[in-house]
Amino acid sequence: MENNKQENKNPKNGGGRYTTYWIYAVIAIFLLGLQFINLPGSTSDPINFDRFAKMAEAGDVKKVEVVNEKYANVYLREEALTKTGADGEKLYKDASHSSFNKLRPHYSFDIGPPEHFAKKLDELNSSLPEDKRFTYTFEEQHNWLLPILSWMIPIGIFILLWFFIMRRVGGGAGGPGGNLFNIGKSKATLFDQNAKVNVTFQDVAGLDEAKEEVVEVVDFLKNPKKYTALGGKIPKGVLLVGPPGTGKTLLAKAVAGEADVPFFSISGSDFVEMFVGVGASRVRDLFKQAREKAPCIVFIDEIDAIGRARGRSGFQGGNDERENTLNQLLVEMDGFPTDKGVILIAATNRPDVLDNALLRPGRFDRLIAVDRPDLKGREAIFKVHLKTIKIAKDVSPAELSEMTPGFAGAEIANVCNEAALIAARRNKKKVDMQDFHDALDRVIGGLEKKSKLISPEEKKIIAYHEAGHAVCGWFLEHASPLVKVTIVPRGIGTLGYAQYLPKEEYITRTEQLLDRMCMTFGGRAAEEIVFGKISTGAQSDLDQVTKMAYSMITVFGMNEKVGQVSFYGLQNDSFLKPYSEETAHLIDEEVRQLVNSQFERAKALLREKREELEVIAQRLLEKEVLTKTDVEKLIGKRPYTQEVVEPEAESPSENGSTKVDEEIEVDTTKD
Repeated sequence: MENNKQENKNPKNGGGRYTTYWIYAVIAIFLLGLQFINLPGSTSDPINFDRFAKMAEAGDVKKVEVVNEKYANVYLREEALTKTGADGEKLYKDASHSSFNKLRPHYSFDIGPPEHFAKKLDELNSSLPEDKRFTYTFEEQHNWLLPILSWMIPIGIFILLWFFIMRRVGGGAGGPGGNLFNIGKSKATLFDQNAKVNVTFQDVAGLDEAKEEVVEVVDFLKNPKKYTALGGKIPKGVLLVGPPGTGKTLLAKAVAGEADVPFFSISGSDFVEMFVGVGASRVRDLFKQAREKAPCIVFIDEIDAIGRARGRSGFQGGNDERENTLNQLLVEMDGFPTDKGVILIAATNRPDVLDNALLRPGRFDRLIAVDRPDLKGREAIFKVHLKTIKIAKDVSPAELSEMTPGFAGAEIANVCNEAALIAARRNKKKVDMQDFHDALDRVIGGLEKKSKLISPEEKKIIAYHEAGHAVCGWFLEHASPLVKVTIVPRGIGTLGYAQYLPKEEYITRTEQLLDRMCMTFGGRAAEEIVFGKISTGAQSDLDQVTKMAYSMITVFGMNEKVGQVSFYGLQNDSFLKPYSEETAHLIDEEVRQLVNSQFERAKALLREKREELEVIAQRLLEKEVLTKTDVEKLIGKRPYTQEVVEPEAESPSENGSTKVDEEIEVDTTKD
């Protein structure tokens, strides 16, 4: 209870703080109150002249004030306020007054034309006995409040809107740019002894080579004299390059945690604002703070937001805010000396768009590739994430790493989290291997659609489509062997998927690409052989095969007629084609010929293995899910044996206006 009381008294809690908004609220309440409080001389209950005349004839009117020749205020005698009618109720109950203001009039009415009203009052008053006559006066009253409010309120509203916009533009009331005068301040988050970074290299797994590179950065910050004594210079910048989710930000935080130095973290988009010069000002302020905190680390995430090559933006002219920010960053990186211990770490997944001046030695001296983890790396990452999960004894990180080819660290974390959620949904006390299998199916194929009703005819088409992929992959030498095939609906419109086990490789030969292309055509080829018709389910297959064929001819130089040329990186320019119209026509013809040849090859293979195709398809219709062991029992062992390193997944299938299947293969587009 004492702690709760102390917390309530703490001014940091939301209930006990007084801000400028309290002043605004008090002013608003005061102005509203003026509208409800009747000041002396203001009108009260409205009546008409006839009733006023009856009140005067009864001798109840004491005084009449004609204000501004517009309306008359009527004041009653004190003894008239106590008069009662035949029913015992007060005659003037509406005129009862509180003790708050006894000077206000009891009644009021509009006088009409002012030139005739004075005459009417004289006639009425002269017709009354002397003891019942009233006095009347003509007065001029001016309300100064309304004219003042008429111009003060619009100005006040404009000022409040201006401050609100400035707070929004500057990054909010709590940030460094919380008002107009701080808009040029850096928005970097500082982690120091008060907000220490608790991430170390033990929390980073699967990035052994990258960690070896950054270990030297930590040593630079801890023992700078060790390197400067020999005449060496501490690197100014380290650029982390890799796909999304591979752990670039985590690695930078681990460097700060290991070095135990202040760590400034900011995103590249935080430098860019709508006002000219704000980005450059924030860059200057960031490096000023870094020099004051030296030795320290400055981490800029997604640096491509401000580091794009100059001259490529859509804005023409010399006042591009993003280019001004980049120019200031280049100047600052040249300006601070290396002996100060300020190291800039940046991360991006698009190094190809960065400006060359930013990448030159002297600015970013080291470029560290943070790639997707291999088999051992995935196993290490699984071990890190499994520490926080209650797992059963049958959970094997090695087996899980084999089942997740091409997965980045963020995707592995997602699989572990999904497995824990599935186990909790099933009221289990520990997460077992089956939960991880279901989590992989959930991540690869999407949520299982148990309520989706599929007609028997469509289900048969899907079964033969998936069986076609499975049989082609089983009997092609360079295709990846099958692990699992299912026709259970998953995801949005997905109706089935297959999982493969490719061997780990970094270069791909022509025959391997041709076998993959033939295997991808297996689904559509099976539909044409069995039903004599094709469906829209092979849309993703066609897309994948087309991209593969164009890459073989225009990127990898795997065509005799087109020759040993590569248009990679040039064909993305829609304004300038890197080849002539004749070459473009030749490429289209060769692509069409290559695709048709592999489609015919897939049909020939399935005609030869028609019996195996029927067996797999019929079994899929019965069980809906087949594993590698089931396939071996049905059609025998695969004739081509190869060392299995990691599985490869084929994405969910769709039918009708959607896709039946789409392979997810290991990226082999670059050697």
